[in-house]
Amino acid sequence: MAAERSKKKRKRDQDEAIAKIKKGKAAKKASKKKKGSDDDSDFDVMDVYKKAPPMPGQLKYCELCDKRFTVTPYSKAGQGGGLLCTPCGKEMAKEAKAQEKSKKPVVRKGRRKLESARLDGMTVRGPKTLQQLCIEMLAKHSEDIDELGEMPEGIMNRISEIFSKKRAMNSTTVKLFLQPDMQKVAIHEAAYLETEDYDQIFAVCPNIKSLSLRNCCQFKDSNVDYMIEKAKHLIDIQLLGANLVSNDKWIEMFIARGKDLRTLKVEWLDAAFDDQVVEALSTFCPNLERLKIERCKQIGEDSIDAIARMEHLKHLTLRFYSEIPHEKLLNLIANVGANLRTLCLEHFLDASSDPTDDVLEKIHNTCHKLQKFRFTENNECSDAGYVNLFSNWTNPPLHYIDINSTRDMDNSNPDGPDDEPIGLASAGFRELMSHSGSRLEFLDISSCRHISHETFADIFNGSKQYPYLSEINLSFCPIVDTQIIAGIFRSCPQLKKVVTFGCFQVEDVVVPRGIVLIGAPKAQDHQIEQFGEAVLDFQKNIENEMRHMNMGRAVPVMG
Repeated sequence: MAAERSKKKRKRDQDEAIAKIKKGKAAKKASKKKKGSDDDSDFDVMDVYKKAPPMPGQLKYCELCDKRFTVTPYSKAGQGGGLLCTPCGKEMAKEAKAQEKSKKPVVRKGRRKLESARLDGMTVRGPKTLQQLCIEMLAKHSEDIDELGEMPEGIMNRISEIFSKKRAMNSTTVKLFLQPDMQKVAIHEAAYLETEDYDQIFAVCPNIKSLSLRNCCQFKDSNVDYMIEKAKHLIDIQLLGANLVSNDKWIEMFIARGKDLRTLKVEWLDAAFDDQVVEALSTFCPNLERLKIERCKQIGEDSIDAIARMEHLKHLTLRFYSEIPHEKLLNLIANVGANLRTLCLEHFLDASSDPTDDVLEKIHNTCHKLQKFRFTENNECSDAGYVNLFSNWTNPPLHYIDINSTRDMDNSNPDGPDDEPIGLASAGFRELMSHSGSRLEFLDISSCRHISHETFADIFNGSKQYPYLSEINLSFCPIVDTQIIAGIFRSCPQLKKVVTFGCFQVEDVVVPRGIVLIGAPKAQDHQIEQFGEAVLDFQKNIENEMRHMNMGRAVPVMG
């Protein structure tokens, strides 16, 4: 009896020892697998007794279809331990791939690309045109294109825009946009071009009249010398970010080409282009008609006096970093305002501390030919000043108005003074729409937060029509809600784009066909009214056709 108990105890201890060893080996194997170990010395003892797989060249029967086949190194193993023939192996691989693909989470593609296109204003409802598809295909395979051939200027410019957005404009692809008979060259993203590439523009296109280069960070003095030598017919120049051109070279260019120059646009210049350059511009470029100077850190109030002497200006855009005295700005408007078609004054802050509406009053009394007016980021002009500007103004209705961010900048008092609101408010907005609403095409009143809900509802009530208004920006006007947006849709038959960032009361609005609503995440992007009318017309046509066919039975009304 004792011997039997001893035997059972020995058997139990042996089983526990074996289980402990197996458990330790399994944990060790899992640990090495987790660490990515390549050590093959750890294997199960039972693997030694497993039957070796058949060698290539032997004849076996397929586990699934029982057909006899020759074993190859690529023969698949079945679930029962046997081998599969080639057709059954391929079928099993397809099923395994399909199961693996179904387990992957569904990722929505193209959302970011779609929102980017909407912000750029390039989204069009419905299928893309054949022209747009071809342009996108060209941009996708930009490195494989030898030449674009002869294309219209508009198509060429559109391709250049796509190439620039996709950062595909480089030393190789820029040659596609250069032809000997071209008179206009526009490179919208020149950051990847080298200094030699700019010389190639003037060498290949000697008859160039208009040059537009954005982010031309490698455009240097040597390129200006080559341009003066080769481009004899150049009259329009736009250079953004040309920080390697010195002040002396700017002056030299104005002396050499100033009499022919009609347009000059410069922006984002930090190291050069100071007051002396602007003085030379006014002296040696007497026929200049279009001038745009923005974000140039070296210019100050002396440049305002120099620009005031340019009598032939028709389009003027200025944005200075430094504060400009009121007297300088009033003198500028008094001297050049009578002939201006475009007046853009951005971020002009008065050096004095007393708010005044003198600038708006001077514009009202001097400018009578404006079509485009931009007056932004101003913290001194009151709503009464805007009322006086648009009331009884002899200027024709404006096509383009941008008065964004005209408000009090005191963060401790965001509502502004109690007696008179700073910036465009309800009364000023009424006068603006009364004066220019009949011809207005673009309107930006973002951050003009003193316009009341009642004023918006009255101006965009559906009965008042603004036949040319195609784009409006109402961002950060907190009073704007779904009712206002719906009224805008009814009052603007040519509307294409509405921007409502920061308008959190805009929700559950239905966007009609052909309009892009940006900045309202709760809005429904559906097509209803126009599409619904089309469906009803289609149904009526079907009913009429069926009646004419004399089918001998009643025609049911489709609903």
